[in-house]
Amino acid sequence: MTGRIHFTGGEVTTEAWPRSARLDAPKVLERIASITGVRLVLEGPAPGGEVGAAYVRWPDGRRSVLTAARTRSAALVDRARAAGVPTARHELTARVDGVRVVVQQRLPGAPPATLDAGLVRQMLRVNDQLAGVLAGEPDPRPAELYLTSAGPGFCLHEPLTAYGPRAQRLLSWVHEVGADGTHMVGDDLTHMDFHPGNVLVDRGRLSGVVDWDGAQRGDRHFDLVTLLFHVRAHTPALAVLVEERLRLLPPRRMRAYWAHMSLRQVDWSIRHHDAPTVERWLAVAEQGLAGL
Repeated sequence: MTGRIHFTGGEVTTEAWPRSARLDAPKVLERIASITGVRLVLEGPAPGGEVGAAYVRWPDGRRSVLTAARTRSAALVDRARAAGVPTARHELTARVDGVRVVVQQRLPGAPPATLDAGLVRQMLRVNDQLAGVLAGEPDPRPAELYLTSAGPGFCLHEPLTAYGPRAQRLLSWVHEVGADGTHMVGDDLTHMDFHPGNVLVDRGRLSGVVDWDGAQRGDRHFDLVTLLFHVRAHTPALAVLVEERLRLLPPRRMRAYWAHMSLRQVDWSIRHHDAPTVERWLAVAEQGLAGL
């Protein structure tokens, strides 16, 4: 699908770029009931998330969370839990109108209102726990970073081409990095979207890591680059805590991971958010690029 960029009074808007659909929880629950015979009660929307999630209640009173899912991640979530990471058990899965949906255990806590050094250090410990979790498993296809071709609903390239000179220059750099390789390898379990919006906190303690939809085998340092990208955007004073962990990461990997995050955040913002958000992510991407 081709998109158009409009400039109106200094504002940049986009039309026709494909967007990820929001979760239609009432419709999904009706379809789950018709498919499985289980009737879940909708309690309301869950906070955070770009695509949406909802709190639901089982007939026996148990409370869970309904989300959409691109991949089958239950086995990897279980591996993370076995390694000591607080994760939610998948309790029901179904395909509703071509979309995979998951009902999963509701963990205690809520997304953090603010990010502080204590939470960053707890997230770094989670990252340590995922080291080597998949060693000895059969090697799957290496994780694709989509540096030279578009991803499945994210990491699209065309929106950056159409947005303007800054985004075009960034995309050219992403392609340059991609010419040196577009895959990530490793024996670690990678969350693939590891940022403060995907953790839960209960009285200062990290009580859950959620949204494992994109999880796969790879290099856990990728998750640290994701975390660094978000920390630099929102609480740059804490970036040094993450940067120290990445100090010995080979430059080639750092470039590839930063290129992926730059592409992903800028593309998503062009298609789903406003111009100030796009400009913020462009600035973060450029700041990191200058230091590579």
